[in-house]
Amino acid sequence: MKKKIKYFGLIVLMVGFTTWIVSLSQSRYRLSESIIKEQVNDSLKLHTLLKESEKLIDKNFSSNIKFVGQIRNALKASNESIVSSYSIPENVATTLAQKSKLNGQWVYKSEAITSLTISEWQKKQLDDYTNWMEGKTYDQENALTEQLASAISNINGQIKYQKGFDDYAMDNLTFWLTKKSSFGALPQHSWLYFFLSIGLIIIGSILYFYGDFAGATVGIKHNNIYHNATTNVGWLGILVGVFMIGFYVVLYFYPEYLTNWVIMVDPLSRMLNGGEASHWFLYGFLYTLAVLVMGIRMFYKYRHNRYHLIRTGSVMFFQLAFAFIIPEILIALNKPGYDFKNIWPLDYDFFYSYNLEQLMASGALGWFMLFWGLALVIVAVPLITYFLGKRWYCSWVCGCGGLAENLGDPYRQLSDKSLKAWKIERWLVHGVLVFAFVNTGAVLYTYFTESYSLLGVQTSDIKTSYGFLISSIFAGVVGTGFYPLMGNRVWCRFGCPLAAYLGIVQRFKSRFRITTNGGQCISCGNCSTYCEMGIDVKWYAQRGQNIVRASCVGCGVCSAVCPRGVLRLENGKEQGRIGLAKF
Repeated sequence: MKKKIKYFGLIVLMVGFTTWIVSLSQSRYRLSESIIKEQVNDSLKLHTLLKESEKLIDKNFSSNIKFVGQIRNALKASNESIVSSYSIPENVATTLAQKSKLNGQWVYKSEAITSLTISEWQKKQLDDYTNWMEGKTYDQENALTEQLASAISNINGQIKYQKGFDDYAMDNLTFWLTKKSSFGALPQHSWLYFFLSIGLIIIGSILYFYGDFAGATVGIKHNNIYHNATTNVGWLGILVGVFMIGFYVVLYFYPEYLTNWVIMVDPLSRMLNGGEASHWFLYGFLYTLAVLVMGIRMFYKYRHNRYHLIRTGSVMFFQLAFAFIIPEILIALNKPGYDFKNIWPLDYDFFYSYNLEQLMASGALGWFMLFWGLALVIVAVPLITYFLGKRWYCSWVCGCGGLAENLGDPYRQLSDKSLKAWKIERWLVHGVLVFAFVNTGAVLYTYFTESYSLLGVQTSDIKTSYGFLISSIFAGVVGTGFYPLMGNRVWCRFGCPLAAYLGIVQRFKSRFRITTNGGQCISCGNCSTYCEMGIDVKWYAQRGQNIVRASCVGCGVCSAVCPRGVLRLENGKEQGRIGLAKF
């Protein structure tokens, strides 16, 4: 009976998943003038986009890919038109240089700009970009011409960002135009598609987990993981990894292709925040759903272990309440959608100017959020980590840890336990922490000085690089997509700057340790195999050494799977916690 329930659940799950994938094609698209006017407020952009979209308006498209391509072409053409209209002619550099000749030399005077036959906006830009040259003397006309030509090139290169659609605006507008233009089966029956896809995935998963764990003997079992193509980097695992990586890439960089999935969760979004869902709402929903559904699996698996039941319930609660529901309710109240459990530097944009200004403009609650965030970084992290180790956050509170513990649990044995991996981990995770400090220092420097250049580097470039490389690629694409390939804590081990901060405190100033009884160790290797953080726990256990590692998240699975009770999580006196071990 148990196997029948398991396989029936698998069939239901696959039907739901298939419907979910197919649903991406269950819409048609028709752009209208009113939709464009609703999404574009600037008169110049609106006029140009309407002109470039004339052939698209009121035309039906059955393909999302073709429609998105046409929208992007219209936006690019709009930018080209705007740039063409506002670009400063190259011969202006020669004209200004010729006007600057004085007694055999060339002395630049910005007043010469007023005599040029260009628009007032162009004159203002030219003056702003060349005022540093005022009064500067040149021995040759070519030298002055080259500097003026460079300034004009910079102005023309920035026109699309100042007057047209920058990259972010173009991506955002493409998404909303696609979503607003959708009509057909799915937009008309979004709840039905929601149930037939996501609903069946939930039901099928729960039935599958029940059939898999029901009636199992006492103890945490990991039977047959190395004989399963899904959990031993076999073809199924690789296929799952490719899907997850692809999902993150599309979600982060091409969300307009996922508008049907976003439309499915529109009713839920309206219930929580009163507005339509964005692709980030979809992400938050799917993320939370994964933690909750896979958390049910963990309840089945850990039903004989009270510590893990409470720990699993904790990460489910914090993800559902603090990371998903409360921020959405705050948005409905016209307050910042703040995640009260997110801590800098994991919350890397906490000190960004837009966030600081938004918090300070939100009254008493906004100021409370600001001081709460500062208190978490300065007081809570070192204090609580001193008493409990980093497990209080990484295994009990953090959403990234919650997803890794629940969704990523089937892959925990894939973490690399080699010394080489440990060395790479230490350099990489602490390198990201340094990068986070540099990024935050740069944005605060700009915020307080209003200068956008620091040591010859544009602060915006630092911010953009961190957001792309760390927040998007590392934390999302690699951190989660690589679960089936490298284990479930890739981001936590190699990239999370908060984990590095917590780890430094845990390593040098904490009461937490895992104690061992070497005389009882039978070298079965369970502890090392199932350590998601890549720690060779057996090496310590055989020597009777306390396990004090900056990377340890204190999940306690090594202790739970030990057949001899060799390992024990403790928060004892700080003295003697390291013992004879060399780290």
